[in-house]
Amino acid sequence: MKGMTSRYLVCLGREIHLTEWAAPGLAPDAPVLVAWHGLARSGRDFDVLARQLCDRWRVICPDTVGRGLSQWAEDPAAEYHLGAYVALAESLLDQLGLTQCDWLGTSMGGAIGLLGAATRLQGRIRRLVLNDIGPEIEAAAVARIRTYAGAPPAFATVTELEAYFREIYASFGVLTDAQWRQLTETSLRRLPDGRVTPHYDPRIVQQFERATDDYLLWDAWDRLRLPVLCLRGADSSLLSATTAEAMRTRGPLAELITVPGCGHAPALNTAEQIGWVERFLSASEIGLLGGVQR
Repeated sequence: MKGMTSRYLVCLGREIHLTEWAAPGLAPDAPVLVAWHGLARSGRDFDVLARQLCDRWRVICPDTVGRGLSQWAEDPAAEYHLGAYVALAESLLDQLGLTQCDWLGTSMGGAIGLLGAATRLQGRIRRLVLNDIGPEIEAAAVARIRTYAGAPPAFATVTELEAYFREIYASFGVLTDAQWRQLTETSLRRLPDGRVTPHYDPRIVQQFERATDDYLLWDAWDRLRLPVLCLRGADSSLLSATTAEAMRTRGPLAELITVPGCGHAPALNTAEQIGWVERFLSASEIGLLGGVQR
């Protein structure tokens, strides 16, 4: 693929996989965008967006520990929670030599960016794009995620796994047949018996059992001093309209865009959605962005 490189780094004792996107001829000092995926997903979710943006940005898409091609945790209680993920991100940025970057995070990836920008990564994250995530999430949505993510099914064929992904991720919005197939092929692993299953450690859901307040981040939100864009799926079950409105009127005064035809979370695979991200990251008057709603 244009400008994509697969890399591995050891962060906090774990081998972490990332894809790095940079079009041929991109200036060495081009701005950097870190794109971090959701709970049970991987950095390959950003292939379409990264391919479109890598002419202007160096786009870094990691797989969180326990997901994709990254190593699994030895101690889930210590390694599968937001604080540990922020420390992981800090190690990754250090090794890449990144003193400043923009951050785009879907769901869990956005929560990592939010908490990081208020704590260990304060001053290093220049702008923050939150894809259907905020400083508070709906309990019913968490219960649903625990149901499917904590006990991932296994199938005899890739075709069956794709049908499963089409069902549980229908809220991502409209994906082409080719995009569904790529999502499936970049999200599977084979079990010893030959069946295929989603490519993550099922123990990642222990986060919701041992760190029940992990996603209650209003204190961090109110400490943020950077431009924030929030994309909320119009039918989101995770980020309520009430929480999204509060994000627009307190803390960093986020710009809020409601994405039609999506729930949790927009796939960021259309020209319109990518255009919103690109416009926000390119804005020269960052002080004029806060509190805007569409």
